[in-house]
Amino acid sequence: MDRRTFFETLAGGAVMASAAGKAVFAAENTGEATRMRLSTSSIHFLHLPIEQACERIAALGFQAVDIWSSYAGCPHLDDALSRLKSDGLRALLERTKLKLFSFSVYVGGYPRYAELLGAAGGGVAIRGSAGPCEPAELKQRMAEFLESLKPEIELAEKHQTRLAIENHGSSLLDSLDSFKAFVDMNRSPHVGIALAPYHLQAGKIPVEETIRVCGKQLFFFYAWQHGNDRDQLPGHGPTDFAPWLSALSSSGYEGFVNPFMHGDLAPDEMAAALAKSRDYLNAKAPQR
Repeated sequence: MDRRTFFETLAGGAVMASAAGKAVFAAENTGEATRMRLSTSSIHFLHLPIEQACERIAALGFQAVDIWSSYAGCPHLDDALSRLKSDGLRALLERTKLKLFSFSVYVGGYPRYAELLGAAGGGVAIRGSAGPCEPAELKQRMAEFLESLKPEIELAEKHQTRLAIENHGSSLLDSLDSFKAFVDMNRSPHVGIALAPYHLQAGKIPVEETIRVCGKQLFFFYAWQHGNDRDQLPGHGPTDFAPWLSALSSSGYEGFVNPFMHGDLAPDEMAAALAKSRDYLNAKAPQR
């Protein structure tokens, strides 16, 4: 399937889903009121073993998990790689009834975990882009960056997974023009964007417009606002997430919504903070 056919197929599916109330914002086969499809990141419980982190996330009602490599010393992904292996990770996810949404591979890189991600059920691998550049150099630098991804794209194709490139301050992907260049120049259906509104807000870049620019190439969404400590989370800081969620729904986003913060709270404190975010996002979900 070529790039145009791939994205046209996704677009057709998005139109059908939107007409039904957008599945990403609805409970699956439960007859319940509209409810978000939510994941969250294992690094929120970085001092717990991966089994306990998944148990905490599942107990909070999240449907999926984003498993982190060793950023800030998080042990989860390397432990899964060396100890659990694919069979053990699949068994853990089955026991906790969590879906595997993503691996965050900012430390270690995608190739190290590509086989595990595919064998454990597939999903998205999240990584950064490249260093910043001057506006006049943007198209050339973006083309070079996308070209540099070819070995990882081959791995993604082999292991039936996808790569999501996260935006960050002082990086190649850090402006509205850079998102436009990425979307226009990307030729692989295995590559897309992991959108971090925290960094957009820091750079005064409009979040809803960026969501629209990303379109079907948006593979991962951090429900993450610019703030300190718990105020990074939905429902804690001052940001109204409703316009963001509406933009996601309108654009046909099909992934999970992932409340996120950087910080090191005790497990019970983090669980309580995430529970508040879960309830907030469910209340803000676009209605059918």
